[in-house]
Amino acid sequence: GRRRRGRHAGAARPSPPGSEPRRCRGGPRRGRVAGVRRLLRAGRRGAAGRGGARGRRGGGGRGRAAPGPAAGAPTRPAPDPRPLPRRLRLTWRVPAVPQALTFSGKCRLTCLYGAVRVLGFAVGPHQPPLPLLSPPTHCALSLEALPAARAPYADPRQLRAARLKLMARFSPECAVVLLEHLDTAATRFLLSLPPLCRLFEPQVSRAPPGAAGSPTPRRPDGDEDEPDVTAEAAVLAAVLAAVGIVPCGPERGLLLSDSTLSALQELVRVCCGECRAGCVPVIMVCGPKSIGKSTFNRYLINLLLNHLPSVEYMECDIGQTEFTPPGCVSLSNVTEPFLGPPFTHQRTPRKMVYYGQTSCEQDTERYVDVVKYVFSSYRKEVPLVINTMGWVKGEGLLLLTDLIRLLSPTHVVQMDVYDWKAMAPLTPENVHLAPGLYTKGKQQAKGKQMDLSAAESWKCSEGEEDASAPEYKLLYVHPEFPRAGAAVHSSILRDMSILGYLGQLQPPDVASVLPLHSLVPYQVPFNAVALRVIHTDVAPTNIMYAVNASWVGLCRIPDEIRCQTAGPVLLTQTPICDCLGFGIVRGVDMEKHLYHILTPVPPENLRVVNCLLLGNIAIPNCIFVSQEGIEGEIPYVTSEYNYSILGSGKLRKKKHFKKRECTFQCDYT
Repeated sequence: GRRRRGRHAGAARPSPPGSEPRRCRGGPRRGRVAGVRRLLRAGRRGAAGRGGARGRRGGGGRGRAAPGPAAGAPTRPAPDPRPLPRRLRLTWRVPAVPQALTFSGKCRLTCLYGAVRVLGFAVGPHQPPLPLLSPPTHCALSLEALPAARAPYADPRQLRAARLKLMARFSPECAVVLLEHLDTAATRFLLSLPPLCRLFEPQVSRAPPGAAGSPTPRRPDGDEDEPDVTAEAAVLAAVLAAVGIVPCGPERGLLLSDSTLSALQELVRVCCGECRAGCVPVIMVCGPKSIGKSTFNRYLINLLLNHLPSVEYMECDIGQTEFTPPGCVSLSNVTEPFLGPPFTHQRTPRKMVYYGQTSCEQDTERYVDVVKYVFSSYRKEVPLVINTMGWVKGEGLLLLTDLIRLLSPTHVVQMDVYDWKAMAPLTPENVHLAPGLYTKGKQQAKGKQMDLSAAESWKCSEGEEDASAPEYKLLYVHPEFPRAGAAVHSSILRDMSILGYLGQLQPPDVASVLPLHSLVPYQVPFNAVALRVIHTDVAPTNIMYAVNASWVGLCRIPDEIRCQTAGPVLLTQTPICDCLGFGIVRGVDMEKHLYHILTPVPPENLRVVNCLLLGNIAIPNCIFVSQEGIEGEIPYVTSEYNYSILGSGKLRKKKHFKKRECTFQCDYT
């Protein structure tokens, strides 16, 4: 007879933009086939009435249906479902939600059939394998099947007959992925350190199979009244554990609120539409700390990479950076999805300046100059996503107002809870009227005074003092998902970023981990590079004690280093210059006047380095005490330290005290 195709009943659940809408796994034809099979089984048992009732109940599908692919989208014809052997079949019943696998651990993903979405990025069969890293310190990743659509690069004539026969066993709505064990030089280095040896170790699932909101395995014979959860869940857990991951409850994954989905849909539409029209959007994401700005940026950029070849990303949060070690303001050109926390995708930005501290409270003027210097290299050819600091109270809010006026975004995403206690709404009218830290609003005074050169620079960027209100669209995002991942202090996350960067020192073709003290460092003459301590004043007689066993930025200043003697070259001011990478000063040879520096920066870039900047970023303690092959007493390391001694602890800034202007300057020479 003729086959009638109808539309499922029920409201469609909103899905993240940038992908095809989902469809439920059940359907009229599939329900009829399942009903016939149940009738036959029931007839053999002599209970045709019970099987017919189930067949009628299975014909409509159990989940809420979503509309099919958009008009003109390529689709696969639905093959006749053929039963798999009972030992190989595993069917999941998904009540009213799309099927997804939320997991912790690490693996390598290859899509063989269909398409899946991971953190907003759609993965198809035509794409190379992607590393997935989901440690318990961050929000767990989720694999979600996308609606059926043939990949544009897939040619059925190139598929072998055996492959076609195998694929005929699967429904067009499913996706087949290959998960492999992931082992890279960087991950081996991280796991070799005792504090991080269990970093990617699969955690015990919080939501066992069968819990609310998680897929429930059912018996292969389709009997929904007799679920066989234990056996199939154990098989699934064993298979995934062999790869290096373990499924966990959906509450540990990323749960997007309605306001988040609406903002993502608007930004994707604007970026894809205006880029074709020649108008490039600039998106600034603002909000208090620990609100989810970095996660929102990752999801947004991955969504944009589904439609655009590249996206620019500017990092203005020097405390929690995305692609670099902490203490940097950078501009990166992103062409590949990043499917993990920051320490898993450390890379060299297109433009980077080493600020040298994790907070700009001590020197906000230099921070503004650094942001302006990095932003000047943006070419306005692709969309730009700007991440800001979580310092949004007091002077931090005034500084954020200055950045909005300086960077001139087209869209501002403000992330906050509903009560708006953390920060006031950043509407264009409020930003126009409110004073900044170095700029003034309409008929209001500036918060601070700048020197003459900086003021002239700001005046050129601002235009007239009584300019009209900034023109941008404000998007409110209210994160409603619970705090996912373990509670990890920000300093530990910064140390993990540094360790991820140092993991690039490991040779990729060596199976074992080489301790850093076994690697050969570079020898740099004293008079070949200039030296500057950023965060404090150090006497020239003590400068070498401060530099030894320290984390330094390898920078390039435009001025040529000229020194007649073999001694070190010291700068009197901190330059704003390009940073090409970072390194560890392993030792200082005072007899031969050499620095011994260990760095993953390639030699062709090291040739132009002529400045070493020492900031307030420390080397993680595990580098000194937890590496293999260390014998004897470790220099510069002690456990006999008394913080009760006056002056032994860290100096704390008293924010409620006013700073007194000094009338003299120290001259150590």
